[in-house]
Amino acid sequence: MAKRVLVVDDEPDIRDILKILLEAEGFEVEEASNGKEALEKIEHRPPDLVITDYVMPISDGIELCKMIKRDILVRHIPVIMLTGKKEDVTDKITGIDAGADDYIVKTADEKEILARVKMIIRRTEIDLDANPLTRLPGNVSILNEIESRIKKNTTFAVCYADLDKFKNYNDKYGFEKGDRIIQHTARILIEAIDDVGVESDFIGHVGGDDFVIVTEVERAEKISQNIIEKFNSRVPDYYSEEDIKRGYIISKDRKGKEDQIPLLSISIAVVTNQKTPFQHVAEVSQRGAEVKEYTKSLSGSTYAIDRRD
Repeated sequence: MAKRVLVVDDEPDIRDILKILLEAEGFEVEEASNGKEALEKIEHRPPDLVITDYVMPISDGIELCKMIKRDILVRHIPVIMLTGKKEDVTDKITGIDAGADDYIVKTADEKEILARVKMIIRRTEIDLDANPLTRLPGNVSILNEIESRIKKNTTFAVCYADLDKFKNYNDKYGFEKGDRIIQHTARILIEAIDDVGVESDFIGHVGGDDFVIVTEVERAEKISQNIIEKFNSRVPDYYSEEDIKRGYIISKDRKGKEDQIPLLSISIAVVTNQKTPFQHVAEVSQRGAEVKEYTKSLSGSTYAIDRRD
């Protein structure tokens, strides 16, 4: 699959030059004329790389870079800053401080530009362990986070969150809308941490509709409640008015028989080492699976905290 590059510059000629150069090397190129337009495109469909001009109207390259790096869902995207000035150290420092990954003068040789683009993308692919849909940390990072907490020998909680009836939703509304719900769920988890969590809290995406939050024991319940409140309030946005009025969707099972399927809900299984220490990550996963089985047996959005000795 071709790598996607978003070129942001208020000068159409510069965009055209970069577009021709990159497309000749097999890249898919999208364009934006300012930072505001670029952010809208990034939110709709995150690219693999952003090449942005330094000086632009409405929202310049520095502001765009800062906005990208503040957003946990897109901050992994590398940013190359373009400038018309040669060897301006002040501009370089400002760009790097904003989070830019590289810096290129517009008059640079085409081969140099391509080499830097390929290097940045290659380095990002190697370093990044992220779910391709939500860009949240993936399984390797999740395991490392839990293992690190175990080794520190401090109390912590792991919240396993996943959606109920998601397959039925996908079957009726299609994978594109299903993917949007996964992304919205990721956003809800982030908002919940912003509301009642702290900077050290961790959010990961196992895959599909499965997520993990690692936090302190005393915050796990408030975070779970916050997530459920947000999710339930936004569920109507995912359905047609007809399905909302009915309170369910009509879906077929594997045998082709129609059935009434409840609207999407979210289940959160919480396990802690408050009473029983964990020796290995596998123990955490096993306990989580047991509590998840219980939460999935309940109706509607719910959470359960494992309080066993």
